[in-house]
Amino acid sequence: MASRAGAGAVVAGAAVVAVLSAALALYGPPLDAVLNQAFPLHTARSVTDMEAALQLVRNVVPPLAAWKHKGQAGRIGVVGGCPEYTGAPYFAAISALKVGADLSHVFTTQDAAPVIKSYSPELIVHPVLDSPSAVQDVEKWLPRLHALVVGPGLGRDDVLLENVKGILEASKTRGIPIVIDADGLWLVAQQPALIQGYQKAVLTPNHVEFSRLAEAVLGDPLDGRDRYRSVQRLSQALGNVTVVQKGEQDVISDGGQALTCSRQGSGRRCGGQGDLLSGSLGVLAHWALLAGPEKTNGSSPLLVAAFGACALTRQCARQAFQKHGRATTATDMIRELGPAFSRLFETSAGADGGVAPTGELSL
Repeated sequence: MASRAGAGAVVAGAAVVAVLSAALALYGPPLDAVLNQAFPLHTARSVTDMEAALQLVRNVVPPLAAWKHKGQAGRIGVVGGCPEYTGAPYFAAISALKVGADLSHVFTTQDAAPVIKSYSPELIVHPVLDSPSAVQDVEKWLPRLHALVVGPGLGRDDVLLENVKGILEASKTRGIPIVIDADGLWLVAQQPALIQGYQKAVLTPNHVEFSRLAEAVLGDPLDGRDRYRSVQRLSQALGNVTVVQKGEQDVISDGGQALTCSRQGSGRRCGGQGDLLSGSLGVLAHWALLAGPEKTNGSSPLLVAAFGACALTRQCARQAFQKHGRATTATDMIRELGPAFSRLFETSAGADGGVAPTGELSL
């Protein structure tokens, strides 16, 4: 008798949900929005599968067309590089081009510039970052740039960091989207006010960088057992700056929403993968902001862009690892950017022959 009553309750509950769904579809806000209000801030729930999140990224990708002119698909600047680290700015800048930007600039030191130029003729390299007039030299290019990636290969030289501070301030004044990675994050940890409240900034810390930022901004390490809540708290404390905590799963939050990218990647953790992500994210951030929230179903454009960059980097890593195994390097991943982008964002199904690993969205 009790089991029959329980079954009846389940049927009745399902009927109520169905009626509410139909009514809301006709007369009220989407059921998704109603459910968002019913869940606590840190409670994760499924978005069906990763295909739903990938579709939001596809919505912001501009179509290729013969009538467009050079520069419309994006002009991206990378600020970084020093004599010790020339690969990182190259990886970020070339990734931006291969994702679909039309032009990619690298603002680097005088000694690093010829080396970076030698890696690729496609990059526009400016040997100005260690100049006394570095801020002015970069600032004159800012009106031509759609996004800036700050930090790859930057190092911690005091002169360079002081120049980068000025570049960040000038970029914020012009409202340019800024992706901050690597030693750019170290600079932000020293002076969080540099990006406090600038909601066109995206931070991409790994585990160590995230802990350093949390200590600097909140005064104590965050609870690693609840990564959603930790990333949300850091984002909120920074004034709803978008934060991408890289890891086994990438957790992304703008302080209001949290999205997980759990797409399968690679067991090979070679250097340079974060540079691919930051360069890709620079382009996707420009596209997403240009498309606006109406193309991202009301979600933050930068949140969607960050998810797309995470998924793309993981797909590149996976494809490269399938070919090269233990010998996989970032250069192998660069070669996979075109095929991986096509697979994820230019086909009707981004999953590998079916349902992809589930992404999670929490509000």
